[in-house]
Amino acid sequence: MSRWRWTLVVAAAALRPAPAAAHLDATGLGPVYDGALHFLTSPEDLLAALALALWAGARGAGYGRRALFALPSAWLFASLLGMSAAATAGSAVLSAVWLLALGALLAADLPLPLAVATGLSAALGLQRGYVNGSGVPASADGLVALLGLGATVFVVFALAAACVVPLRTAWARIAVRVIGSWIAASGLLLLGWSLRPPG
Repeated sequence: MSRWRWTLVVAAAALRPAPAAAHLDATGLGPVYDGALHFLTSPEDLLAALALALWAGARGAGYGRRALFALPSAWLFASLLGMSAAATAGSAVLSAVWLLALGALLAADLPLPLAVATGLSAALGLQRGYVNGSGVPASADGLVALLGLGATVFVVFALAAACVVPLRTAWARIAVRVIGSWIAASGLLLLGWSLRPPG
């Protein structure tokens, strides 16, 4: 097959529309994986959690441990509360502000008191968790999907923070701060997109 035909086949496969889902994507592997996939394919959730994890890990093991338990538990609690609410997509502006603020916090390597860091982790978990839980059916499968989502938040946060805690060299810490600047730039891009005039 010639290069042009191969390119055309790949482009056609990549541009094929996929079915849309309001909240939890159906993986076909069960509700636990549906919840996990939802978190991993939601950039506004994943990037915010990664920025917070990298910042907490850079602040030290104590910050990382405290945030590790505050964020996922608040996320799970709020998503369970949100199960009874009508479906909401959340505010794109609020998602952008979270990305901008947490990315800037990481990029600036700003030291905050442990209590403030814990409150920030809980606030992020409550806001994003409620949005994730809203519209999920109040059923056994919905509950299991939210447990899968909460477990994925915990694992991703733990792995990201654990990668940063042992870093001591200046260049490695600067590389982590550069990731923060990219996340902040993503937040700025999302903010501009969400504030664009309609039409």
